[in-house]
Amino acid sequence: MGNYKLAEAEEKFAEIIWAHEPISSSELVKVCEKEMNWKKSTTYTVLKKLCQKGIFQNENTTVTARMSREEFYGKAGSTWRMCLRAHCPGFLLHFVGEESYLQKKWKRCSGLLTNIRKKLSNGEMSAQAGKALV
Repeated sequence: MGNYKLAEAEEKFAEIIWAHEPISSSELVKVCEKEMNWKKSTTYTVLKKLCQKGIFQNENTTVTARMSREEFYGKAGSTWRMCLRAHCPGFLLHFVGEESYLQKKWKRCSGLLTNIRKKLSNGEMSAQAGKALV
């Protein structure tokens, strides 16, 4: 436990488990055969390795996570990878510390777009000027 670096295939495997958990080990073999073209022995070998790292557990043929995806990427220091895996809002909130900052930015942007739409519909602005603003 403590080694949180994964090879690319291990990381893809971990993502499969997080997406399907809890999952029976036999069902995991089927999913990995379909998605990764792995044999049963490969699935069990990699599962055992990730269980030894403390990321997952396989108890009574049911595979579950011992740490969430976010916990893993936080401990691995893979913040860029986490962001690339479409966790940007949670990732940003973790470091910004407050949701209100992002909410203020969103409200400001949506307010500007609303004003442009109103001016376009009222004829106060040409479509070409509206496109230039956006």
